[in-house]
Amino acid sequence: MDCNCGPHGEDTDWSWGTFHSKTFHSLGLVPGVLCLVAVSAITTWSDYMIGTFKHNHPEVYGIDDAGYKMFGVIGREVLAIVFMLYWIFVSGSALLGISIGLNSVSTHAACTAVFVAVAAVLGFGFSSIRTLGRIGWLAWVGLVCIMTSIGVQDRPAAAPTEGHWESDWQLTNNPTFVDGISAVSAHIFAFSGTPAFFSIAAEMREPKYYARSLLTCQTIVTVTYITIGVVVYYYCGSSVASPALGSAGIIMKKVCYGFALPGLIVTAMLMTHYLFIRLLRGTPHLNSSNMVHWGTWLACTGGVTIVAYIIASAIPIFSSLVSLIGALLTLMCFQPYGCMWLYDNWTSGKKDKSLKWCLMVAWSIFVIVSGTFIMIAGTYGSVVTIMESFPVIWWYRCLVLR
Repeated sequence: MDCNCGPHGEDTDWSWGTFHSKTFHSLGLVPGVLCLVAVSAITTWSDYMIGTFKHNHPEVYGIDDAGYKMFGVIGREVLAIVFMLYWIFVSGSALLGISIGLNSVSTHAACTAVFVAVAAVLGFGFSSIRTLGRIGWLAWVGLVCIMTSIGVQDRPAAAPTEGHWESDWQLTNNPTFVDGISAVSAHIFAFSGTPAFFSIAAEMREPKYYARSLLTCQTIVTVTYITIGVVVYYYCGSSVASPALGSAGIIMKKVCYGFALPGLIVTAMLMTHYLFIRLLRGTPHLNSSNMVHWGTWLACTGGVTIVAYIIASAIPIFSSLVSLIGALLTLMCFQPYGCMWLYDNWTSGKKDKSLKWCLMVAWSIFVIVSGTFIMIAGTYGSVVTIMESFPVIWWYRCLVLR
């Protein structure tokens, strides 16, 4: 039988594409979709600014280089640390997703916490593989399977088992400030992989196609998020399971998670490579198969996996953690890119203040200010949610684990 003991049972959000159904319930379907589209639009502009900034400054490879260009050594180190923290937390969410998937497909009565350890071992093993080209297709398998699984929703497992049941989805809702800002933060977390576009812009064979590729990518991602969130929320309402792949019941939950596990494992392994390049870039050890190269590589993958494992095991309510990280790490997809435009255009534009320049200055400042507001307010909302949930979590732990 399944054993969801501890804090990591069915109240755990890990999938960027599936927790939108929960945020849609907080905000209402229409405001939720509009919020998601707004975040997508802002991050798409941020992604576009990466390509433009890279074109203007070819020496820039990552967000840390951009930080050094604009703010010196302090800017480089702050953005580098935030970027590494972001990927570590994403890796933690992937480990938790793997553990819940293993728990769902298994008939073993082990705690989810045990499967977190199994997921960490899998993540470390796969992330230590240096060549990803031959196994990257697994991510596409996971995507196709998750998209297929959302079409099998029926009576949710969390709905009453007896009597007539109808979905209680709502077009609009009246959330509290804490619920609303937490939902917005969760949407931001879903798009906060923006800094990864630096390496894409740097390594494209034909940089002139960057904008076209970017629009294609963001369109597919946004449509995917909206489709999954709307379909699941429409059929399940407030009874949606979390993760949402469990909403269709025990049997289909096993099928859905079985399909999704390959993609989740690839997600965990892709998040552990940045630190290695940062440490050895500019040294002969980066491309040499010597003791320093392999020692640094395994230390990075092992260290990131251990920290991610601690996060996945110790955080009692991961959905609140997702909102917290989305708020704290708004710095990944808002503020730096407004600063990039101002860095490249402020001096030259002041000589001839055209309407376009004034509008872009206003837009850049809006992105910086709104990102800062969400970072502060979203952090507050997430912390309040976590603090309010602690009594319930500890009571549940005592009841199940005694």
